[in-house]
Amino acid sequence: MEVIKCYGDDAVFICGYEAGCLGFTLYHQLTSHNVKCVILAPTTMPKPVGKKKVKTDKRDAALIARCLAHRDYSPVHIPTEQDEQVKEYIRMRQDHKLALKKVKQQILAFCLRHNYRYDAAKSHWTQAHLQWLRALKPEGIYQEILTEYLSTYDQLTDKLERLDHRIEELAAQPEYQEKVQHMSCFLGIKTQTALSTLVEVGDFKRFASARQFASYLGLTPGEDSSGGEKNRLGITKAGNSHIRTLLIEAAQSYTRGQIGHKSKTLKSRQYGNPADIITYADKANERLRRKYYRMVLNQGKKANVAKTAVARELACFIWGMMTGNTQ
Repeated sequence: MEVIKCYGDDAVFICGYEAGCLGFTLYHQLTSHNVKCVILAPTTMPKPVGKKKVKTDKRDAALIARCLAHRDYSPVHIPTEQDEQVKEYIRMRQDHKLALKKVKQQILAFCLRHNYRYDAAKSHWTQAHLQWLRALKPEGIYQEILTEYLSTYDQLTDKLERLDHRIEELAAQPEYQEKVQHMSCFLGIKTQTALSTLVEVGDFKRFASARQFASYLGLTPGEDSSGGEKNRLGITKAGNSHIRTLLIEAAQSYTRGQIGHKSKTLKSRQYGNPADIITYADKANERLRRKYYRMVLNQGKKANVAKTAVARELACFIWGMMTGNTQ
Protein backbone atom coordinates (compact mmCIF):
# COMPACT_ATOMS: atom_id res chain seq x y z
CA MET A 1 0.00 0.00 0.00
CA GLU A 2 1.36 3.40 -0.94
CA VAL A 3 2.21 5.65 2.02
CA ILE A 4 2.84 9.40 1.66
CA LYS A 5 4.53 11.65 4.21
CA CYS A 6 2.26 14.56 5.09
CA TYR A 7 3.12 17.04 7.82
CA GLY A 8 5.36 14.50 9.45
CA ASP A 9 2.68 11.79 9.80
CA ASP A 10 1.98 8.73 7.70
CA ALA A 11 -1.07 9.01 5.43
CA VAL A 12 -2.94 5.91 4.32
CA PHE A 13 -5.35 6.02 1.40
CA ILE A 14 -8.75 4.43 2.05
CA CYS A 15 -11.58 4.00 -0.44
CA GLY A 16 -15.18 3.73 0.60
CA TYR A 17 -18.68 3.65 -0.83
CA GLU A 18 -22.23 3.21 0.42
CA ALA A 19 -23.83 -0.21 0.45
CA GLY A 20 -26.20 -0.49 -2.48
CA CYS A 21 -26.73 -2.09 -5.86
CA LEU A 22 -22.99 -2.60 -6.45
CA GLY A 23 -22.90 -5.25 -3.76
CA PHE A 24 -19.36 -6.40 -3.00
CA THR A 25 -18.03 -6.40 -6.57
CA LEU A 26 -16.18 -3.08 -6.33
CA TYR A 27 -14.84 -4.01 -2.89
CA HIS A 28 -13.27 -7.21 -4.21
CA GLN A 29 -11.84 -5.41 -7.24
CA LEU A 30 -10.12 -2.80 -5.07
CA THR A 31 -8.82 -5.20 -2.44
CA SER A 32 -7.43 -7.48 -5.15
CA HIS A 33 -5.21 -4.51 -6.14
CA ASN A 34 -4.12 -3.97 -2.50
CA VAL A 35 -6.34 -0.91 -2.06
CA LYS A 36 -7.95 -0.68 1.36
CA CYS A 37 -11.70 -0.36 0.99
CA VAL A 38 -14.69 -0.22 3.31
CA ILE A 39 -18.41 -0.35 2.59
CA LEU A 40 -20.39 2.11 4.71
CA ALA A 41 -23.82 1.23 6.10
CA PRO A 42 -26.05 4.16 4.95
CA THR A 43 -28.18 4.04 8.09
CA THR A 44 -25.15 4.74 10.32
CA MET A 45 -23.85 7.72 8.34
CA PRO A 46 -24.70 11.17 9.84
CA LYS A 47 -27.42 12.96 7.92
CA PRO A 48 -26.56 16.31 6.30
CA VAL A 49 -27.96 19.31 8.16
CA GLY A 50 -30.53 21.36 6.28
CA LYS A 51 -34.24 21.71 5.69
CA LYS A 52 -34.15 20.51 2.11
CA LYS A 53 -32.41 17.32 1.09
CA VAL A 54 -30.12 17.84 -1.88
CA LYS A 55 -28.48 14.68 -3.18
CA THR A 56 -25.71 14.92 -5.76
CA ASP A 57 -22.61 12.87 -6.50
CA LYS A 58 -20.42 15.68 -5.19
CA ARG A 59 -22.29 15.93 -1.88
CA ASP A 60 -22.35 12.15 -1.46
CA ALA A 61 -18.60 11.92 -2.06
CA ALA A 62 -17.95 14.69 0.47
CA LEU A 63 -20.15 12.95 3.06
CA ILE A 64 -18.34 9.63 2.57
CA ALA A 65 -14.97 11.41 2.88
CA ARG A 66 -16.03 13.02 6.17
CA CYS A 67 -17.28 9.70 7.52
CA LEU A 68 -14.00 7.99 6.64
CA ALA A 69 -11.98 10.82 8.18
CA HIS A 70 -13.98 11.03 11.43
CA ARG A 71 -14.80 7.30 11.58
CA ASP A 72 -18.41 8.00 12.50
CA TYR A 73 -19.93 5.12 10.56
CA SER A 74 -20.34 1.36 10.78
CA PRO A 75 -18.83 -0.84 8.06
CA VAL A 76 -20.88 -3.47 6.29
CA HIS A 77 -19.98 -7.08 7.05
CA ILE A 78 -18.18 -8.72 4.12
CA PRO A 79 -19.52 -12.27 3.71
CA THR A 80 -17.50 -15.23 2.54
CA GLU A 81 -17.90 -16.29 -1.08
CA GLN A 82 -19.94 -19.33 -0.02
CA ASP A 83 -22.27 -17.25 2.16
CA GLU A 84 -22.77 -14.73 -0.63
CA GLN A 85 -23.71 -17.45 -3.14
CA VAL A 86 -26.18 -19.10 -0.76
CA LYS A 87 -27.68 -15.71 0.13
CA GLU A 88 -28.26 -14.88 -3.54
CA TYR A 89 -29.84 -18.28 -4.11
CA ILE A 90 -32.32 -17.81 -1.25
CA ARG A 91 -33.17 -14.29 -2.40
CA MET A 92 -33.77 -15.65 -5.90
CA ARG A 93 -36.19 -18.14 -4.38
CA GLN A 94 -37.98 -15.25 -2.63
CA ASP A 95 -38.36 -13.47 -5.97
CA HIS A 96 -40.12 -16.51 -7.42
CA LYS A 97 -42.34 -16.70 -4.34
CA LEU A 98 -43.40 -13.08 -4.91
CA ALA A 99 -44.10 -13.89 -8.56
CA LEU A 100 -46.34 -16.77 -7.46
CA LYS A 101 -48.18 -14.46 -5.06
CA LYS A 102 -48.74 -12.00 -7.91
CA VAL A 103 -50.13 -14.71 -10.20
CA LYS A 104 -52.54 -15.84 -7.47
CA GLN A 105 -53.82 -12.29 -7.13
CA GLN A 106 -54.23 -12.02 -10.92
CA ILE A 107 -56.23 -15.26 -11.09
CA LEU A 108 -58.56 -14.23 -8.28
CA ALA A 109 -59.02 -10.78 -9.85
CA PHE A 110 -59.83 -12.39 -13.22
CA CYS A 111 -62.50 -14.59 -11.62
CA LEU A 112 -63.97 -11.64 -9.75
CA ARG A 113 -64.19 -9.49 -12.90
CA HIS A 114 -66.12 -12.19 -14.73
CA ASN A 115 -68.32 -13.23 -11.81
CA TYR A 116 -66.80 -16.65 -11.17
CA ARG A 117 -67.31 -16.88 -7.41
CA TYR A 118 -65.93 -19.62 -5.23
CA ASP A 119 -67.69 -20.57 -1.99
CA ALA A 120 -66.80 -17.75 0.41
CA ALA A 121 -66.77 -20.16 3.37
CA LYS A 122 -63.93 -22.20 1.87
CA SER A 123 -60.24 -21.34 1.67
CA HIS A 124 -58.50 -20.43 -1.57
CA TRP A 125 -55.62 -22.39 -3.12
CA THR A 126 -56.59 -25.70 -1.59
CA GLN A 127 -56.91 -28.80 -3.78
CA ALA A 128 -60.67 -28.25 -3.93
CA HIS A 129 -60.20 -24.63 -5.03
CA LEU A 130 -57.70 -25.62 -7.75
CA GLN A 131 -60.07 -28.30 -9.05
CA TRP A 132 -62.82 -25.68 -9.20
CA LEU A 133 -60.57 -23.31 -11.17
CA ARG A 134 -59.56 -26.01 -13.65
CA ALA A 135 -63.22 -27.00 -14.14
CA LEU A 136 -64.28 -23.48 -15.16
CA LYS A 137 -65.32 -23.06 -18.80
CA PRO A 138 -65.14 -19.36 -19.72
CA GLU A 139 -66.25 -18.32 -23.18
CA GLY A 140 -63.92 -17.56 -26.09
CA ILE A 141 -60.49 -16.11 -25.38
CA TYR A 142 -61.25 -16.02 -21.65
CA GLN A 143 -60.58 -19.76 -21.58
CA GLU A 144 -57.10 -19.20 -23.03
CA ILE A 145 -56.39 -16.47 -20.47
CA LEU A 146 -57.34 -18.68 -17.54
CA THR A 147 -55.34 -21.58 -18.96
CA GLU A 148 -52.22 -19.41 -19.28
CA TYR A 149 -52.65 -18.11 -15.73
CA LEU A 150 -52.96 -21.64 -14.36
CA SER A 151 -50.00 -22.81 -16.43
CA THR A 152 -47.84 -20.04 -14.92
CA TYR A 153 -49.12 -20.99 -11.47
CA ASP A 154 -48.14 -24.64 -12.00
CA GLN A 155 -44.69 -23.72 -13.32
CA LEU A 156 -43.92 -21.47 -10.36
CA THR A 157 -45.25 -24.00 -7.86
CA ASP A 158 -43.07 -26.75 -9.30
CA LYS A 159 -40.05 -24.43 -9.40
CA LEU A 160 -40.49 -23.41 -5.76
CA GLU A 161 -40.68 -27.04 -4.73
CA ARG A 162 -37.43 -27.73 -6.58
CA LEU A 163 -35.72 -24.66 -5.09
CA ASP A 164 -36.84 -25.62 -1.57
CA HIS A 165 -35.31 -29.06 -2.05
CA ARG A 166 -32.03 -27.45 -3.14
CA ILE A 167 -32.06 -25.15 -0.08
CA GLU A 168 -32.41 -28.23 2.13
CA GLU A 169 -29.28 -29.64 0.44
CA LEU A 170 -27.37 -26.39 1.01
CA ALA A 171 -28.39 -26.34 4.67
CA ALA A 172 -27.02 -29.86 5.09
CA GLN A 173 -23.49 -28.72 4.25
CA PRO A 174 -21.04 -29.08 7.18
CA GLU A 175 -20.56 -25.31 7.67
CA TYR A 176 -24.32 -24.76 8.10
CA GLN A 177 -25.90 -28.01 9.28
CA GLU A 178 -25.40 -27.76 13.04
CA LYS A 179 -26.35 -24.09 13.32
CA VAL A 180 -29.44 -24.56 11.14
CA GLN A 181 -30.57 -27.48 13.31
CA HIS A 182 -30.06 -25.43 16.47
CA MET A 183 -31.97 -22.43 15.14
CA SER A 184 -34.81 -24.65 13.91
CA CYS A 185 -35.61 -25.46 17.56
CA PHE A 186 -37.39 -22.11 17.73
CA LEU A 187 -41.06 -22.00 16.90
CA GLY A 188 -41.70 -20.59 13.41
CA ILE A 189 -38.11 -21.00 12.19
CA LYS A 190 -37.55 -23.69 9.59
CA THR A 191 -34.64 -24.49 7.32
CA GLN A 192 -34.99 -21.59 4.90
CA THR A 193 -35.36 -18.92 7.60
CA ALA A 194 -32.49 -20.38 9.63
CA LEU A 195 -30.11 -20.67 6.67
CA SER A 196 -31.04 -17.22 5.36
CA THR A 197 -30.36 -15.66 8.77
CA LEU A 198 -26.98 -17.38 8.99
CA VAL A 199 -25.68 -16.27 5.59
CA GLU A 200 -27.13 -12.76 5.87
CA VAL A 201 -25.60 -12.09 9.30
CA GLY A 202 -22.36 -14.04 9.00
CA ASP A 203 -20.59 -13.61 12.33
CA PHE A 204 -23.07 -13.04 15.18
CA LYS A 205 -20.23 -12.21 17.57
CA ARG A 206 -19.60 -8.92 15.78
CA PHE A 207 -22.58 -7.64 17.78
CA ALA A 208 -21.64 -6.93 21.38
CA SER A 209 -25.16 -7.54 22.70
CA ALA A 210 -28.58 -8.80 21.71
CA ARG A 211 -29.79 -5.19 21.73
CA GLN A 212 -27.24 -4.28 19.05
CA PHE A 213 -28.32 -7.25 16.93
CA ALA A 214 -32.00 -6.23 17.14
CA SER A 215 -30.97 -2.68 16.22
CA TYR A 216 -29.08 -4.02 13.19
CA LEU A 217 -32.32 -5.62 12.02
CA GLY A 218 -34.29 -2.40 12.52
CA LEU A 219 -36.58 -3.99 15.11
CA THR A 220 -35.92 -1.46 17.88
CA PRO A 221 -38.48 1.33 18.40
CA GLY A 222 -37.55 4.89 17.54
CA GLU A 223 -37.90 7.76 19.98
CA ASP A 224 -38.67 11.48 19.64
CA SER A 225 -38.24 12.89 23.14
CA SER A 226 -37.70 16.39 24.44
CA GLY A 227 -37.16 17.38 28.06
CA GLY A 228 -39.10 15.10 30.33
CA GLU A 229 -41.55 14.03 27.63
CA LYS A 230 -40.96 10.69 25.91
CA ASN A 231 -42.59 9.87 22.61
CA ARG A 232 -42.09 6.33 21.34
CA LEU A 233 -42.20 5.79 17.58
CA GLY A 234 -42.46 2.74 15.37
CA ILE A 235 -39.51 0.47 14.69
CA THR A 236 -36.60 2.10 12.87
CA LYS A 237 -36.64 -0.37 9.93
CA ALA A 238 -32.91 0.29 9.54
CA GLY A 239 -30.45 -2.42 8.58
CA ASN A 240 -31.24 -5.79 7.06
CA SER A 241 -34.85 -5.77 5.88
CA HIS A 242 -34.67 -9.35 4.57
CA ILE A 243 -34.06 -10.93 7.98
CA ARG A 244 -36.49 -8.52 9.62
CA THR A 245 -39.27 -9.71 7.31
CA LEU A 246 -38.44 -13.37 7.92
CA LEU A 247 -38.50 -12.96 11.71
CA ILE A 248 -41.80 -11.07 11.66
CA GLU A 249 -43.24 -13.92 9.57
CA ALA A 250 -41.81 -16.40 12.09
CA ALA A 251 -43.48 -14.43 14.91
CA GLN A 252 -46.84 -15.36 13.38
CA SER A 253 -46.39 -18.86 14.84
CA TYR A 254 -46.52 -17.43 18.37
CA THR A 255 -50.00 -15.99 17.82
CA ARG A 256 -51.75 -19.34 18.21
CA GLY A 257 -51.53 -22.48 20.30
CA GLN A 258 -51.28 -23.15 24.00
CA ILE A 259 -48.40 -21.81 26.09
CA GLY A 260 -45.85 -24.58 26.65
CA HIS A 261 -47.37 -26.90 24.03
CA LYS A 262 -45.06 -28.40 21.39
CA SER A 263 -46.38 -29.73 18.11
CA LYS A 264 -45.13 -32.94 16.52
CA THR A 265 -43.44 -30.90 13.80
CA LEU A 266 -41.47 -28.84 16.33
CA LYS A 267 -40.51 -31.97 18.28
CA SER A 268 -39.18 -33.56 15.08
CA ARG A 269 -37.08 -30.45 14.33
CA GLN A 270 -35.69 -30.46 17.88
CA TYR A 271 -34.86 -34.16 17.84
CA GLY A 272 -31.13 -34.85 17.94
CA ASN A 273 -30.12 -31.40 19.22
CA PRO A 274 -28.24 -30.97 22.53
CA ALA A 275 -30.41 -30.81 25.65
CA ASP A 276 -29.26 -27.29 26.58
CA ILE A 277 -30.19 -25.98 23.13
CA ILE A 278 -33.67 -27.52 23.33
CA THR A 279 -34.18 -26.16 26.86
CA TYR A 280 -33.11 -22.67 25.74
CA ALA A 281 -35.43 -22.77 22.72
CA ASP A 282 -38.37 -24.06 24.81
CA LYS A 283 -37.83 -21.23 27.29
CA ALA A 284 -37.89 -18.72 24.42
CA ASN A 285 -40.96 -20.28 22.79
CA GLU A 286 -42.95 -20.21 26.03
CA ARG A 287 -41.87 -16.67 26.89
CA LEU A 288 -42.66 -15.25 23.44
CA ARG A 289 -46.06 -16.91 23.17
CA ARG A 290 -46.92 -15.62 26.65
CA LYS A 291 -45.67 -12.16 25.64
CA TYR A 292 -47.96 -12.05 22.59
CA TYR A 293 -51.07 -13.09 24.53
CA ARG A 294 -50.30 -10.61 27.32
CA MET A 295 -49.84 -7.71 24.90
CA VAL A 296 -52.98 -8.47 22.89
CA LEU A 297 -55.40 -9.76 25.53
CA ASN A 298 -54.30 -7.86 28.65
CA GLN A 299 -52.76 -4.66 27.30
CA GLY A 300 -55.01 -4.25 24.26
CA LYS A 301 -52.14 -3.88 21.79
CA LYS A 302 -52.75 -4.39 18.09
CA ALA A 303 -51.77 -7.79 16.73
CA ASN A 304 -49.14 -6.40 14.36
CA VAL A 305 -47.51 -4.38 17.16
CA ALA A 306 -47.36 -7.49 19.34
CA LYS A 307 -45.91 -9.61 16.52
CA THR A 308 -43.19 -7.05 15.90
CA ALA A 309 -42.32 -7.02 19.61
CA VAL A 310 -42.14 -10.82 19.55
CA ALA A 311 -39.91 -10.72 16.47
CA ARG A 312 -37.53 -8.34 18.23
CA GLU A 313 -37.23 -10.59 21.27
CA LEU A 314 -36.90 -13.65 19.02
CA ALA A 315 -33.92 -11.95 17.36
CA CYS A 316 -32.36 -11.48 20.82
CA PHE A 317 -32.82 -15.18 21.62
CA ILE A 318 -31.24 -16.12 18.27
CA TRP A 319 -28.24 -13.93 19.05
CA GLY A 320 -27.90 -15.65 22.43
CA MET A 321 -27.98 -19.11 20.87
CA MET A 322 -25.53 -18.29 18.08
CA THR A 323 -23.03 -16.63 20.44
CA GLY A 324 -23.27 -19.16 23.27
CA ASN A 325 -25.00 -16.73 25.66
CA THR A 326 -27.74 -19.17 26.58
CA GLN A 327 -27.65 -18.34 30.30
